[in-house]
Amino acid sequence: MQCSKCGNPKVIIKKEQSGQLLCKDCFIESIEKKVIKTVRKEKLLDKGDKVLVALSGGKDSVTTLEILNSFRKMHIIDLCAVTVDEGIANYRQEGIDIAKRHAERLGIEHKVVSLKEDYGITLDEIMQRPNHKGSCSYCGVFRRTIINKAAREMGATKIATGHNLDDEVQAIMMNYLEGNTDNLGKLGAKTESKAEEFTVKIKPLREIPEREIGLYVVAKDLEVHFDSCPYAMQSFRGEVSEVINQLAEKHPTIKYSTLRGYDKIKNVVKKEMQKEYNHGRCKRCGEPAANELCKACSFLEELGV
Repeated sequence: MQCSKCGNPKVIIKKEQSGQLLCKDCFIESIEKKVIKTVRKEKLLDKGDKVLVALSGGKDSVTTLEILNSFRKMHIIDLCAVTVDEGIANYRQEGIDIAKRHAERLGIEHKVVSLKEDYGITLDEIMQRPNHKGSCSYCGVFRRTIINKAAREMGATKIATGHNLDDEVQAIMMNYLEGNTDNLGKLGAKTESKAEEFTVKIKPLREIPEREIGLYVVAKDLEVHFDSCPYAMQSFRGEVSEVINQLAEKHPTIKYSTLRGYDKIKNVVKKEMQKEYNHGRCKRCGEPAANELCKACSFLEELGV
């Protein structure tokens, strides 16, 4: 077998969608070009942006940081990063240490924030409570709130997350299955809000399969935390992921077709189904909220924190 682009006999991957065979160098180039194409097509970056990368130390966030750094090198944007310590024993610390080393390697501002410091409780402690709602429900809400707050404090104009193709397809299917049209309308490569306190969120890796991101960090010899969250497979997302991956074994392009199908209807979903929120202030923390309490504080009251 030879690389479809350069003829190199050392092929490392056969692309799921196209069947294209690529060597290491051509594969790395293809990933970086595809991400840059997404950035331009979706208009994710503006000259002068200060982009905060939600840097967990895992393969997705490290890849996001690595590729966005090419825009920093061209003096188009500035970069900073934040790492959230959810409080998961025997899991999170390694990712934090890796995130710190990448920030030092690139010479960018980096901050570590934690659920314990901001909310007085860790995810491990939450999961020990009876009748909890599941790890992802709490983690997602608390992480978003903390990262948004950090973005304001660090003067960031955009927040970049490492959501990949698999993540995005899972989110689409979860919201379809739950009939959650409000959340369905918030998906996409770029998420904005009328509330000034919310920082624009972007997903540069949205069209890159998780498998290819894993191969990218190995090919580039990037240090990453490969362990999965110990709570991940207990979640509804984990169940949906398993079903989608089983379908993809027989239908290799199903993840792309799901994404393309959503993109065709997303503007209609946003216009016709998404609620128009009256952005007020949370009476407990002062953060923007659609109701008296923001979602994070609502969870904290339920937990008795």
